Amino acid sequence: MSGALPAWAGSAPAVEVSGVAPAALAGFDRVLKTYITERDISCAQLAIVKNGKLVLARGYRYSSDGRAVPAVSPTSLFRIASLSKHITAAAIMRLVQDGKLTLGASVARLLGLSTAADPRLADVTVWRLLQHTGGWDSAISKDYLYLDHVIAGALGVPLPITRGDIVKYASSRPLDFAPGSRYAYSNYGYMLLGLIIEKVSGQSYESYVKQKLLAPVGITRLRLGRTLRAEAAPGEVFYESRFTAKTVADSQGAVVPAPYGGFSMPNRGAGGGWLASAVDLVRFAKVFDAPGPVLNVTSIGKMFAKPEIGVTSSGSWYGAGWWVRQVTGHLNTWHDGSLPGTYTYLARLQNGFTYAALFNRREESGSLDFDVLSPRINAEIGKVTTWPTTDLSSRYF
Repeated sequence: MSGALPAWAGSAPAVEVSGVAPAALAGFDRVLKTYITERDISCAQLAIVKNGKLVLARGYRYSSDGRAVPAVSPTSLFRIASLSKHITAAAIMRLVQDGKLTLGASVARLLGLSTAADPRLADVTVWRLLQHTGGWDSAISKDYLYLDHVIAGALGVPLPITRGDIVKYASSRPLDFAPGSRYAYSNYGYMLLGLIIEKVSGQSYESYVKQKLLAPVGITRLRLGRTLRAEAAPGEVFYESRFTAKTVADSQGAVVPAPYGGFSMPNRGAGGGWLASAVDLVRFAKVFDAPGPVLNVTSIGKMFAKPEIGVTSSGSWYGAGWWVRQVTGHLNTWHDGSLPGTYTYLARLQNGFTYAALFNRREESGSLDFDVLSPRINAEIGKVTTWPTTDLSSRYF
Protein backbone atom coordinates (compact mmCIF):
# COMPACT_ATOMS: atom_id res chain seq x y z
CA MET A 1 0.00 0.00 0.00
CA SER A 2 1.22 3.50 -0.73
CA GLY A 3 -0.05 6.83 0.48
CA ALA A 4 0.66 10.54 0.33
CA LEU A 5 2.86 12.23 2.90
CA PRO A 6 1.26 13.30 6.16
CA ALA A 7 0.92 17.03 6.73
CA TRP A 8 3.99 17.26 8.97
CA ALA A 9 6.28 16.13 6.16
CA GLY A 10 5.48 18.93 3.77
CA SER A 11 9.19 19.58 3.20
CA ALA A 12 9.33 16.54 0.92
CA PRO A 13 6.01 16.47 -0.93
CA ALA A 14 7.17 14.07 -3.65
CA VAL A 15 7.99 11.21 -1.27
CA GLU A 16 5.40 8.45 -1.14
CA VAL A 17 5.44 5.84 1.58
CA SER A 18 4.10 2.39 2.31
CA GLY A 19 4.03 0.25 5.40
CA VAL A 20 3.86 1.41 9.01
CA ALA A 21 5.67 4.13 10.95
CA PRO A 22 3.98 4.67 14.35
CA ALA A 23 3.62 8.28 15.50
CA ALA A 24 6.14 7.69 18.29
CA LEU A 25 8.75 6.89 15.64
CA ALA A 26 7.94 9.72 13.24
CA GLY A 27 11.45 11.11 13.69
CA PHE A 28 12.98 8.14 11.90
CA ASP A 29 10.51 8.57 9.06
CA ARG A 30 11.56 12.22 8.74
CA VAL A 31 15.22 11.26 8.67
CA LEU A 32 14.65 8.91 5.73
CA LYS A 33 12.50 11.37 3.79
CA THR A 34 15.03 14.16 4.21
CA TYR A 35 17.93 11.87 3.31
CA ILE A 36 16.12 10.65 0.19
CA THR A 37 15.16 14.07 -1.13
CA GLU A 38 18.60 15.57 -0.45
CA ARG A 39 20.25 12.82 -2.51
CA ASP A 40 17.54 12.31 -5.14
CA ILE A 41 17.10 8.64 -4.19
CA SER A 42 14.04 7.15 -5.83
CA CYS A 43 13.65 3.86 -3.89
CA ALA A 44 14.38 3.15 -0.23
CA GLN A 45 13.36 1.08 2.78
CA LEU A 46 13.71 1.30 6.54
CA ALA A 47 12.95 -1.36 9.14
CA ILE A 48 13.46 -1.09 12.90
CA VAL A 49 13.38 -3.76 15.58
CA LYS A 50 13.18 -2.82 19.27
CA ASN A 51 13.54 -5.51 21.91
CA GLY A 52 12.89 -8.26 19.38
CA LYS A 53 9.75 -6.70 17.89
CA LEU A 54 9.45 -5.19 14.42
CA VAL A 55 8.16 -1.70 15.22
CA LEU A 56 8.66 0.17 11.92
CA ALA A 57 8.55 -1.11 8.34
CA ARG A 58 8.59 1.43 5.55
CA GLY A 59 8.98 1.59 1.79
CA TYR A 60 9.73 4.95 0.14
CA ARG A 61 9.65 6.21 -3.41
CA TYR A 62 10.61 9.68 -4.60
CA SER A 63 10.53 11.37 -7.97
CA SER A 64 12.22 14.74 -8.17
CA ASP A 65 11.30 15.28 -11.82
CA GLY A 66 7.92 13.56 -12.14
CA ARG A 67 9.30 10.44 -13.81
CA ALA A 68 7.52 7.19 -13.08
CA VAL A 69 8.94 5.25 -10.12
CA PRO A 70 7.40 1.87 -9.27
CA ALA A 71 5.90 1.60 -5.80
CA VAL A 72 8.22 0.37 -3.04
CA SER A 73 6.72 -1.81 -0.32
CA PRO A 74 8.41 -3.00 2.89
CA THR A 75 8.99 -6.34 1.16
CA SER A 76 10.40 -5.05 -2.14
CA LEU A 77 13.79 -6.57 -2.88
CA PHE A 78 17.04 -4.59 -3.07
CA ARG A 79 20.57 -5.61 -3.84
CA ILE A 80 22.19 -5.51 -0.42
CA ALA A 81 25.85 -5.56 -1.57
CA SER A 82 28.22 -6.29 1.32
CA LEU A 83 25.44 -6.90 3.82
CA SER A 84 25.75 -10.32 2.19
CA LYS A 85 28.98 -10.89 4.14
CA HIS A 86 27.46 -11.57 7.57
CA ILE A 87 25.16 -14.12 5.90
CA THR A 88 28.15 -15.93 4.44
CA ALA A 89 30.03 -15.71 7.73
CA ALA A 90 27.05 -17.24 9.55
CA ALA A 91 26.99 -20.08 7.00
CA ILE A 92 30.66 -20.79 7.70
CA MET A 93 30.00 -20.77 11.45
CA ARG A 94 27.13 -23.19 10.96
CA LEU A 95 29.42 -25.60 9.11
CA VAL A 96 31.93 -25.30 11.97
CA GLN A 97 29.14 -25.78 14.51
CA ASP A 98 28.06 -28.96 12.72
CA GLY A 99 31.61 -30.32 12.78
CA LYS A 100 32.12 -30.13 9.01
CA LEU A 101 34.78 -27.42 8.97
CA THR A 102 37.41 -25.79 11.19
CA LEU A 103 38.23 -22.10 11.20
CA GLY A 104 41.94 -22.86 11.12
CA ALA A 105 41.65 -24.94 7.94
CA SER A 106 43.92 -23.97 5.05
CA VAL A 107 41.96 -22.43 2.20
CA ALA A 108 44.49 -23.70 -0.33
CA ARG A 109 44.02 -27.27 0.86
CA LEU A 110 40.25 -26.97 1.03
CA LEU A 111 39.96 -25.66 -2.53
CA GLY A 112 43.00 -27.33 -4.07
CA LEU A 113 44.78 -24.05 -4.83
CA SER A 114 48.37 -24.03 -6.01
CA THR A 115 50.80 -22.15 -3.76
CA ALA A 116 53.48 -21.94 -6.47
CA ALA A 117 52.98 -18.21 -7.09
CA ASP A 118 53.22 -17.43 -3.37
CA PRO A 119 53.92 -20.07 -0.70
CA ARG A 120 52.23 -17.80 1.84
CA LEU A 121 48.88 -18.80 0.32
CA ALA A 122 49.19 -21.94 2.46
CA ASP A 123 48.82 -19.69 5.53
CA VAL A 124 45.46 -18.30 4.48
CA THR A 125 42.84 -19.85 6.76
CA VAL A 126 39.07 -19.72 6.82
CA TRP A 127 39.31 -17.52 9.92
CA ARG A 128 41.54 -15.02 8.12
CA LEU A 129 39.17 -14.84 5.15
CA LEU A 130 36.30 -14.05 7.52
CA GLN A 131 38.23 -11.20 9.14
CA HIS A 132 39.84 -9.78 5.96
CA THR A 133 43.39 -10.65 6.98
CA GLY A 134 44.01 -13.17 4.18
CA GLY A 135 46.66 -11.24 2.27
CA TRP A 136 44.77 -9.50 -0.56
CA ASP A 137 44.66 -5.71 -0.67
CA SER A 138 42.63 -4.15 -3.48
CA ALA A 139 44.54 -0.90 -3.03
CA ILE A 140 47.61 -2.77 -4.30
CA SER A 141 46.44 -5.53 -6.64
CA LYS A 142 42.94 -4.13 -7.33
CA ASP A 143 39.67 -5.88 -6.59
CA TYR A 144 39.65 -9.12 -8.60
CA LEU A 145 35.85 -9.01 -8.77
CA TYR A 146 36.05 -5.86 -10.89
CA LEU A 147 38.71 -7.10 -13.32
CA ASP A 148 36.48 -9.11 -15.65
CA HIS A 149 38.00 -7.75 -18.87
CA VAL A 150 41.57 -8.05 -17.60
CA ILE A 151 41.02 -11.62 -16.40
CA ALA A 152 39.25 -12.69 -19.59
CA GLY A 153 42.14 -11.32 -21.64
CA ALA A 154 44.83 -12.86 -19.43
CA LEU A 155 43.22 -16.30 -19.48
CA GLY A 156 42.03 -16.16 -23.08
CA VAL A 157 38.42 -16.89 -22.11
CA PRO A 158 35.22 -15.16 -23.25
CA LEU A 159 33.00 -13.03 -21.06
CA PRO A 160 31.25 -13.57 -18.77
CA ILE A 161 34.03 -14.98 -16.61
CA THR A 162 33.30 -17.41 -13.77
CA ARG A 163 34.40 -17.61 -10.14
CA GLY A 164 36.77 -20.34 -11.27
CA ASP A 165 38.39 -17.95 -13.74
CA ILE A 166 38.87 -15.37 -10.98
CA VAL A 167 40.46 -17.95 -8.68
CA LYS A 168 42.79 -19.14 -11.46
CA TYR A 169 43.93 -15.58 -12.15
CA ALA A 170 44.31 -14.59 -8.50
CA SER A 171 46.16 -17.77 -7.59
CA SER A 172 48.77 -17.03 -10.25
CA ARG A 173 49.70 -13.77 -8.53
CA PRO A 174 51.49 -13.09 -5.24
CA LEU A 175 49.64 -11.99 -2.13
CA ASP A 176 49.89 -8.35 -1.11
CA PHE A 177 50.90 -9.03 2.51
CA ALA A 178 51.59 -11.90 4.86
CA PRO A 179 48.31 -13.60 5.93
CA GLY A 180 47.31 -12.60 9.44
CA SER A 181 49.59 -9.56 9.57
CA ARG A 182 47.04 -6.82 8.88
CA TYR A 183 43.50 -6.00 7.75
CA ALA A 184 42.50 -5.21 4.15
CA TYR A 185 38.88 -5.54 3.05
CA SER A 186 38.61 -8.29 0.44
CA ASN A 187 35.61 -9.15 -1.68
CA TYR A 188 37.73 -11.91 -3.20
CA GLY A 189 38.20 -13.49 0.22
CA TYR A 190 34.44 -13.76 0.67
CA MET A 191 34.04 -15.19 -2.80
CA LEU A 192 36.43 -17.94 -1.67
CA LEU A 193 34.28 -18.50 1.44
CA GLY A 194 31.30 -19.11 -0.83
CA LEU A 195 33.28 -21.75 -2.73
CA ILE A 196 34.28 -23.36 0.57
CA ILE A 197 30.63 -23.55 1.66
CA GLU A 198 29.81 -25.34 -1.59
CA LYS A 199 32.77 -27.72 -1.33
CA VAL A 200 32.11 -28.70 2.30
CA SER A 201 28.29 -28.82 2.18
CA GLY A 202 27.94 -30.47 -1.21
CA GLN A 203 25.21 -27.93 -2.06
CA SER A 204 25.12 -24.70 -3.97
CA TYR A 205 25.95 -21.71 -1.78
CA GLU A 206 22.45 -20.30 -2.18
CA SER A 207 20.66 -23.54 -1.33
CA TYR A 208 22.80 -24.13 1.76
CA VAL A 209 22.06 -20.64 3.11
CA LYS A 210 18.35 -20.99 2.44
CA GLN A 211 18.16 -24.41 4.09
CA LYS A 212 20.38 -23.92 7.14
CA LEU A 213 20.09 -20.20 7.88
CA LEU A 214 16.93 -18.70 6.42
CA ALA A 215 14.26 -21.41 6.59
CA PRO A 216 14.73 -22.00 10.35
CA VAL A 217 13.77 -18.37 11.05
CA GLY A 218 10.97 -18.09 8.50
CA ILE A 219 12.73 -15.99 5.85
CA THR A 220 11.75 -16.90 2.30
CA ARG A 221 12.31 -13.83 0.11
CA LEU A 222 16.12 -13.73 0.03
CA ARG A 223 17.73 -14.86 -3.20
CA LEU A 224 20.88 -14.17 -5.18
CA GLY A 225 20.59 -11.34 -7.65
CA ARG A 226 21.35 -11.29 -11.37
CA THR A 227 23.41 -8.93 -13.47
CA LEU A 228 20.99 -7.54 -16.06
CA ARG A 229 17.81 -5.56 -15.60
CA ALA A 230 15.92 -8.06 -17.75
CA GLU A 231 16.85 -10.71 -15.17
CA ALA A 232 15.44 -8.80 -12.17
CA ALA A 233 13.57 -10.84 -9.56
CA PRO A 234 9.84 -10.33 -8.97
CA GLY A 235 9.42 -7.37 -6.64
CA GLU A 236 12.99 -6.13 -7.12
CA VAL A 237 13.56 -2.37 -7.37
CA PHE A 238 15.60 -0.76 -10.15
CA TYR A 239 19.05 0.79 -9.62
CA GLU A 240 20.36 4.20 -10.61
CA SER A 241 23.84 5.57 -11.28
CA ARG A 242 25.16 8.35 -13.45
CA PHE A 243 28.05 6.14 -14.53
CA THR A 244 28.34 3.70 -17.40
CA ALA A 245 30.74 0.81 -18.04
CA LYS A 246 31.70 -1.69 -20.69
CA THR A 247 29.53 -4.75 -20.15
CA VAL A 248 30.94 -7.81 -18.42
CA ALA A 249 27.94 -9.92 -19.43
CA ASP A 250 29.33 -10.77 -22.88
CA SER A 251 32.22 -9.95 -25.21
CA GLN A 252 30.31 -7.50 -27.41
CA GLY A 253 31.81 -4.43 -25.73
CA ALA A 254 28.56 -2.51 -25.30
CA VAL A 255 28.56 0.44 -22.91
CA VAL A 256 25.81 -0.05 -20.32
CA PRO A 257 24.48 1.60 -17.16
CA ALA A 258 26.96 0.63 -14.41
CA PRO A 259 24.37 -1.22 -12.26
CA TYR A 260 23.30 -3.41 -15.21
CA GLY A 261 26.32 -5.12 -16.65
CA GLY A 262 29.15 -3.09 -15.18
CA PHE A 263 29.88 -5.97 -12.79
CA SER A 264 28.82 -9.58 -12.32
CA MET A 265 26.22 -10.30 -9.65
CA PRO A 266 26.73 -14.11 -9.71
CA ASN A 267 30.45 -13.69 -9.04
CA ARG A 268 29.65 -11.42 -6.11
CA GLY A 269 27.39 -14.06 -4.55
CA ALA A 270 28.82 -14.72 -1.09
CA GLY A 271 30.44 -11.30 -0.78
CA GLY A 272 27.74 -9.05 -2.19
CA GLY A 273 25.17 -10.84 -4.31
CA TRP A 274 22.05 -11.19 -2.16
CA LEU A 275 18.68 -9.52 -2.66
CA ALA A 276 16.65 -8.79 0.47
CA SER A 277 14.23 -6.37 2.05
CA ALA A 278 14.95 -4.34 5.16
CA VAL A 279 12.41 -6.37 7.18
CA ASP A 280 14.19 -9.57 6.16
CA LEU A 281 17.53 -8.19 7.31
CA VAL A 282 16.39 -7.10 10.75
CA ARG A 283 14.66 -10.45 11.22
CA PHE A 284 17.84 -12.32 10.30
CA ALA A 285 19.86 -10.04 12.59
CA LYS A 286 18.02 -11.59 15.55
CA VAL A 287 19.95 -14.80 14.84
CA PHE A 288 22.91 -13.07 16.50
CA ASP A 289 21.03 -11.84 19.58
CA ALA A 290 20.74 -15.21 21.32
CA PRO A 291 21.28 -18.93 20.63
CA GLY A 292 18.58 -20.44 18.41
CA PRO A 293 17.91 -22.80 15.52
CA VAL A 294 20.69 -21.33 13.38
CA LEU A 295 23.67 -20.61 15.66
CA ASN A 296 24.58 -21.65 19.19
CA VAL A 297 26.25 -19.42 21.78
CA THR A 298 29.75 -20.53 20.78
CA SER A 299 29.16 -19.72 17.12
CA ILE A 300 27.73 -16.29 17.95
CA GLY A 301 30.77 -15.57 20.09
CA LYS A 302 33.08 -16.45 17.22
CA MET A 303 31.20 -14.12 14.88
CA PHE A 304 32.19 -11.17 17.07
CA ALA A 305 35.63 -12.33 18.26
CA LYS A 306 38.56 -9.96 17.98
CA PRO A 307 41.04 -10.78 15.20
CA GLU A 308 44.66 -11.72 15.80
CA ILE A 309 45.76 -8.23 14.74
CA GLY A 310 43.79 -6.63 17.61
CA VAL A 311 41.49 -3.62 17.44
CA THR A 312 41.65 -0.36 15.52
CA SER A 313 42.69 2.95 17.06
CA SER A 314 38.99 3.75 17.50
CA GLY A 315 38.43 0.56 19.49
CA SER A 316 36.45 -1.28 16.82
CA TRP A 317 37.35 -4.46 14.99
CA TYR A 318 36.18 -6.61 12.09
CA GLY A 319 34.76 -9.88 13.36
CA ALA A 320 33.13 -12.23 10.87
CA GLY A 321 30.99 -10.22 8.48
CA TRP A 322 30.39 -7.51 11.09
CA TRP A 323 32.22 -4.48 12.38
CA VAL A 324 32.17 -4.65 16.17
CA ARG A 325 32.63 -2.19 19.06
CA GLN A 326 32.30 -2.79 22.78
CA VAL A 327 29.98 -0.43 24.62
CA THR A 328 28.89 -0.78 28.22
CA GLY A 329 27.25 -4.16 28.55
CA HIS A 330 26.84 -4.73 24.82
CA LEU A 331 28.63 -5.31 21.53
CA ASN A 332 27.43 -2.93 18.83
CA THR A 333 27.75 -4.49 15.38
CA TRP A 334 27.20 -2.95 11.98
CA HIS A 335 28.06 -3.11 8.28
CA ASP A 336 27.38 -1.15 5.13
CA GLY A 337 27.15 -2.19 1.51
CA SER A 338 27.89 -0.39 -1.72
CA LEU A 339 27.66 -1.19 -5.41
CA PRO A 340 26.88 1.04 -8.39
CA GLY A 341 23.16 1.67 -7.78
CA THR A 342 23.14 0.38 -4.20
CA TYR A 343 23.81 1.69 -0.69
CA THR A 344 22.80 -0.31 2.39
CA TYR A 345 23.30 -0.15 6.14
CA LEU A 346 22.53 -2.58 8.96
CA ALA A 347 23.24 -2.08 12.67
CA ARG A 348 22.58 -3.88 15.94
CA LEU A 349 22.92 -1.36 18.77
CA GLN A 350 22.54 -1.27 22.53
CA ASN A 351 19.12 -1.18 24.19
CA GLY A 352 17.68 -3.74 21.77
CA PHE A 353 17.68 -1.41 18.73
CA THR A 354 18.35 -2.89 15.29
CA TYR A 355 17.73 -1.23 11.94
CA ALA A 356 18.28 -1.76 8.23
CA ALA A 357 18.12 0.93 5.54
CA LEU A 358 18.34 0.18 1.81
CA PHE A 359 18.69 2.53 -1.16
CA ASN A 360 18.85 2.20 -4.96
CA ARG A 361 21.61 4.78 -5.37
CA ARG A 362 24.99 5.22 -3.73
CA GLU A 363 27.29 8.15 -3.15
CA GLU A 364 29.04 9.21 -6.33
CA SER A 365 31.43 12.06 -7.09
CA GLY A 366 29.60 15.32 -6.63
CA SER A 367 26.77 13.87 -4.52
CA LEU A 368 26.14 14.56 -0.85
CA ASP A 369 27.75 12.41 1.84
CA PHE A 370 25.83 9.16 2.33
CA ASP A 371 27.59 8.32 5.61
CA VAL A 372 25.49 10.85 7.54
CA LEU A 373 22.67 8.28 7.72
CA SER A 374 24.03 6.45 10.75
CA PRO A 375 24.54 9.52 13.00
CA ARG A 376 21.15 10.88 11.99
CA ILE A 377 19.44 7.62 12.95
CA ASN A 378 21.45 7.43 16.18
CA ALA A 379 20.39 10.94 17.11
CA GLU A 380 16.71 9.98 16.85
CA ILE A 381 16.99 6.97 19.15
CA GLY A 382 17.39 9.11 22.27
CA LYS A 383 14.40 11.28 21.31
CA VAL A 384 11.87 8.46 21.51
CA THR A 385 9.96 8.72 24.79
CA THR A 386 7.69 5.69 24.40
CA TRP A 387 8.49 2.74 22.16
CA PRO A 388 5.63 0.92 20.40
CA THR A 389 4.94 -2.57 21.70
CA THR A 390 3.03 -3.89 18.68
CA ASP A 391 5.04 -6.38 16.64
CA LEU A 392 4.50 -5.87 12.89
CA SER A 393 6.22 -9.13 11.94
CA SER A 394 2.99 -11.00 11.14
CA ARG A 395 2.32 -8.52 8.31
CA TYR A 396 5.47 -9.52 6.47
CA PHE A 397 6.30 -13.08 7.50
